[in-house]
Amino acid sequence: MQCPVCHNKDSKVIDSRSIEEGIAIRRRRECEKCKFRFSTYEEVEILDLSVVKQDGRRENYIREKVENGLKRALEKRPVDQEAFKRLVSHVERDIQLKSKSASSKNNGTRREIETSKIGEIAIKYLKELDPVAYIRFASVYKSFKDIDSFKKELKKIS
Repeated sequence: MQCPVCHNKDSKVIDSRSIEEGIAIRRRRECEKCKFRFSTYEEVEILDLSVVKQDGRRENYIREKVENGLKRALEKRPVDQEAFKRLVSHVERDIQLKSKSASSKNNGTRREIETSKIGEIAIKYLKELDPVAYIRFASVYKSFKDIDSFKKELKKIS
């Protein structure tokens, strides 16, 4: 890891701690040259995952798309940045758990998940975190046909 002060490429890890309920690691480092101390953070990144769209197309998984959907649902809601990061991490953890190997691609090593499953996962966590955000997300995800189906969904959370 490069020192942010002297740009030396050698640093040593002084301390490592699990943070955000074990979804990330904070490392305290010290530059071997100038002795400057700094912190780095590591998070799990989902790689080699395809998302199967409703029309059958496949795309690479893009974390920002999940984050953007959740941000829209949570817009102007009293949810802090830490809670949002935990939400995204929980959603991604479940995506990893629910994704399945696609036997026809790359000898079964490429994993896939349908967009509908991602939506179900997001709805589950939004319902726990913020009922208004849940209804916002559900109104798009479930594409209510009429006001009665919307009212039924509202009754589920009240």
